Amino acid sequence: MAFDEMKSADGGVRPPFRAYEDWLLSMPPDLLPRKNEQADALFRRLGITFAVYGDQEGTERLIPFDPIPRILTASEWKTLSDGCCQRVRALNAFLKDLYHGQEILKAGIIPPERVLHNGLFRPEMQGLHVARDVYVHIAGIDIVRTGEKEFYVLEDNLRSPSGVSYMLENRAMMMRLFPDLLTRYRVAAVDSYPDLLLRNLRSVAPPACEGDPTVVVMTPGYYNSAYFEHAFLAEQMGVELVEGRDLFVRDNLVYMRTTRGPQRVDVIYRRIDDDFLDPDAFNPNSALGVRGLLAAYRAGGVTLTNAIGTGVADDKATYIYVPDMIRFYLGEEPILSNVPTWRLERDDERRYVLEHLDEMVVKEVQGAGGYGMLVGPTSSKAEIEAFRARILANPANYIAQPTLALSTVPTLVEQGLAPRHVDLRPYVLMGETATLVPGGLTRVALRPGSLVVNSSQGGGTKDTWVLENDPC
Repeated sequence: MAFDEMKSADGGVRPPFRAYEDWLLSMPPDLLPRKNEQADALFRRLGITFAVYGDQEGTERLIPFDPIPRILTASEWKTLSDGCCQRVRALNAFLKDLYHGQEILKAGIIPPERVLHNGLFRPEMQGLHVARDVYVHIAGIDIVRTGEKEFYVLEDNLRSPSGVSYMLENRAMMMRLFPDLLTRYRVAAVDSYPDLLLRNLRSVAPPACEGDPTVVVMTPGYYNSAYFEHAFLAEQMGVELVEGRDLFVRDNLVYMRTTRGPQRVDVIYRRIDDDFLDPDAFNPNSALGVRGLLAAYRAGGVTLTNAIGTGVADDKATYIYVPDMIRFYLGEEPILSNVPTWRLERDDERRYVLEHLDEMVVKEVQGAGGYGMLVGPTSSKAEIEAFRARILANPANYIAQPTLALSTVPTLVEQGLAPRHVDLRPYVLMGETATLVPGGLTRVALRPGSLVVNSSQGGGTKDTWVLENDPC
């Protein structure tokens, strides 16, 4: 049975939700549906949408917003915060080591073929020194909960983690819909995120930077699924939103075309995949990147965030070794545990998983967005058999995990309030230190019984409240 974050087994209300429950009971029953309609109208008016590739109903959709918050205590948040920062520090150390001395491979902790033959490993990064040794500037750590004190890391998102704009907009919407509620219950603020992000980006300016660093957000363009977020973050930080065609390289320095002439660019917060960054170095057919960008990067003329080649560290096959990285690089025990994971290239583990496919969640090692995965308990026999064939054709392309009973939070549905499964994505920023604002993106599976929370698969979002003090 799933852990209900609001209600205890005896029907009582857990401490974090008690004050909210009292408020909710004092409100008229039609309040939440009315507020939800207002939220949908406001999100649509503001253009807060995402694109779904291949969607026959049109490319732009609203991410459903649920007006009932997910509430965490200060002590719960400290565990999550400390664990996420520990994890990102270790992953950053792994990337530095991987592209230089490879000590963790020499120690036999990670088999070299797991990373050196990985399609996301970038040989071009070997020996390249990045500013302040920071490879992972922005990370989104996906966390699930199965009990009162049981949290597990589901995934590490290190390439271009999305969703932080919805964390911020969800909070702004709650402030608009319920202006007295957050202050009354002393919810920690998240609105410092853009300033913190900009400060961290400026802190990793390259050696060639002269004066105050110029930061830009680089987008593939309007038709990208996360374009709203790219534009939102650029606006919130007060920096330029650019496309590849707006930039050029000269003498290993990057410049932005402006109406006042070329302007030096020091830090590029890029939301473009490695393959498309530089047609001279990677995909020669890319029209999204900048010729000569890798050469400028190698020469220390510009900082790219996140660094090229970070994808090898958030690959689901690499995920298995993160606890070992924490011990190897930091000399600490992991604060947050991994979900138990089977590697399907191993005969014994594959045999076990194939015998229990109807109980497993199976994922492509480089999959994202809820695509390329099987949720055994909710899949048909035909879907399971089709996935079995895919595994047998390429076992190393998949990992498997038990189907966890994700915690639930009350959610507004057509019939009223009902428990729905949730996860959490806090955002860790790395500069001189690892930091994060007290909150994150709570994603909710709106379909009854569904464990898939991704927006592309019909999930919605909630505001995440972190209480400044633990309730009595």
